[in-house]
Amino acid sequence: MALRARQRCQSALTCLVALASAAVLSTATPAQAADTWTEVGSDRADPLTESQGLASVEVPANSANRYTGIGTIPASVSSRGWNHVGDPDASYNGYYIEPYQADSGSAKMFRVQAPNGTWSEYVHALGSGEALNNSFVAITPGGQWMVSGEWGTMTRLLVHPTPGVNSSTSPSANLPWASSVRLDHAVRDIQGCDFLSATTLLCASDDPAGTLFGMTKPLLQIDLSAEPGSSDVTGHVTALRQLPLRSSCSGEFETEGIDYDRRTGTLRVIVISPGFCVLTDSKTYRFTR
Repeated sequence: MALRARQRCQSALTCLVALASAAVLSTATPAQAADTWTEVGSDRADPLTESQGLASVEVPANSANRYTGIGTIPASVSSRGWNHVGDPDASYNGYYIEPYQADSGSAKMFRVQAPNGTWSEYVHALGSGEALNNSFVAITPGGQWMVSGEWGTMTRLLVHPTPGVNSSTSPSANLPWASSVRLDHAVRDIQGCDFLSATTLLCASDDPAGTLFGMTKPLLQIDLSAEPGSSDVTGHVTALRQLPLRSSCSGEFETEGIDYDRRTGTLRVIVISPGFCVLTDSKTYRFTR
């Protein structure tokens, strides 16, 4: 589950700017759409190992789905300060990538497992105005580019060359912020995104306020002007539905990672239950169109 303290503003000035921006952006007319994703089942999500994100892996064939949580962070990684892992993704040719952040600092880290099983780490130095948070990665269907996300109320997503896949990347060099997805509507607290097609993203928002789209915890669709790459693209944001918020406990739910498996047409989203029920009835929900 995401640690709220890590997602908070880093200074009073940052907080004031964020609050002012949120107030302005929340007055925009929200994009709405019919609910096209139908819930078809769910599985218990383990709070230690399945509470942050998930990814379906196509290579090698018959690979098990991958999950992240505080219990999946290797000691050799957390001991160096990378103590939060976000929502991972896998390229269609078998590269698996996990996004990491630390409590403080000026960089993010992407941990990559190649199809042959070897691991490598790629560090990204923060750009001007970039938040420290590293909530998710979503690899484009073409494989050469990767979208990542920050936290709070945002009108952009970040685009990097895909580490390990794009030949311009190297573990010994800074992984650059190459371009942005410029959104036509503000989004809040995006925990994960995955590509439905080359120009369509599905994203899970942990928005607790509900002021942007008239609902809390929405499933969002972002239709892009082109597949992300070295140049900025635009994104049209639509709220599709509220994600399931069911538990034996009352309180604040937390939406987490998201995955679309093109082989089965199944969308999966993790929702963590409030209070003690985080241990008993947190779920990975399954949807189909």
